[in-house]
Amino acid sequence: MLSDSSSLVLSLIAFWFASRPPSPNKTYGFYRFEILAAFINGITLFLMAGWIVYEAYERIVEPPTVSSGTMIVIAVFGLVANLLSAYFLMKKGNVKENVNLKSAYLHIIGDALGSVGAIIAGTSMLFFEWYIADPIISVIVALLILKSAFGVLTTTIHILMEGTPITIDQKKVKKVLLSIQGVKDIHDLHIWTITSGLDSLTCHLLIENNENEQNILQQAIKIIDNNLRITHTTIQIEKTDLQHKELEV
Repeated sequence: MLSDSSSLVLSLIAFWFASRPPSPNKTYGFYRFEILAAFINGITLFLMAGWIVYEAYERIVEPPTVSSGTMIVIAVFGLVANLLSAYFLMKKGNVKENVNLKSAYLHIIGDALGSVGAIIAGTSMLFFEWYIADPIISVIVALLILKSAFGVLTTTIHILMEGTPITIDQKKVKKVLLSIQGVKDIHDLHIWTITSGLDSLTCHLLIENNENEQNILQQAIKIIDNNLRITHTTIQIEKTDLQHKELEV
């Protein structure tokens, strides 16, 4: 429950930072703080799962006697609290698309799974004195948490590395832009995520010398908005007489 509370507080702080306006030295604002918060939450999920496995190993080697009745009561209260927290997060926020909310939500779900496991283990110990059920179920819960944590870390690292959003195919973007009449080539195309739900795109378009730059630029902006839902675009229009050094990336 302490880890859940900490993850929710961190996510809340991230939202507060993200709402701050851009500054001269933070021209994109503080949106990336949400991704950093999700990254930290993903790491703590890994650490929490690792700690559970370590504790479970010691109990498998030497299963201790557990106060199963007390354990069940506490687990039931924990499960109710986590289910309520998960319900309000799902109702008030987008836990599927927003990686910051998703990381906090996974913390809560992980703890809820732990509570379910504790209830099952407590029941097994109470009626059958099967004390090894506690560490076995704990390992199963830890593996489920690790699976979720891996997904969060993979997503956040991809965003922090400014990778192309997984929902966007860069090759298709090139094909669509090249379909605009008058466009000869496209290069230095970059698509990345600033934060959940906010993507950005930059590129250079080489056009025919006799074409109108503003008309092609307007078409490109409209196509990107309609097909990718990206409104933050920076497009440089070039003609054959324009020369500049090849960019490194």
